[in-house]
Amino acid sequence: MKLRPAAGMVLPLAVVLAAAVIATTAPRQIPLTLPSGKVLTVEVMVEDADRQMGLMFRPSLPEDRGMLFVFGELDFHGIWMKNCKFPIDIVWLDESRTVVHLAEAVPPCKTDPCPVYQPLRRAAYVVELNAGEARREKALVGAALSFELAR
Repeated sequence: MKLRPAAGMVLPLAVVLAAAVIATTAPRQIPLTLPSGKVLTVEVMVEDADRQMGLMFRPSLPEDRGMLFVFGELDFHGIWMKNCKFPIDIVWLDESRTVVHLAEAVPPCKTDPCPVYQPLRRAAYVVELNAGEARREKALVGAALSFELAR
């Protein structure tokens, strides 16, 4: 994000600092290859606050995009659809990036509290895709997805 004030205009320091924080805290994006060969650009969610926010309040997910949640340990990581506007496929992966569970066309939450979707096996990663994409791109249980995380 670049701030370009009008000629002669001086931005308050708080505005400049806020823009710097947003620019440095925006989730990293990496390519992720689905079993069909389709490559998506995924936002990498590593921090708890980012994982909790996920796709909340977004009107849609572009066709060539997804979201990758990275967890520090294998567990039964739950996902909810609070404040989500559209259905998604939720794909849980083990440490070798193999699909261990899939929840298809999970609808936006309409109740309080929202249901939590969990895998049947422990997972290290979760990928969120547009509804129907997992099946269409062969991201089914037992299939491998490919991505590289920066160290």
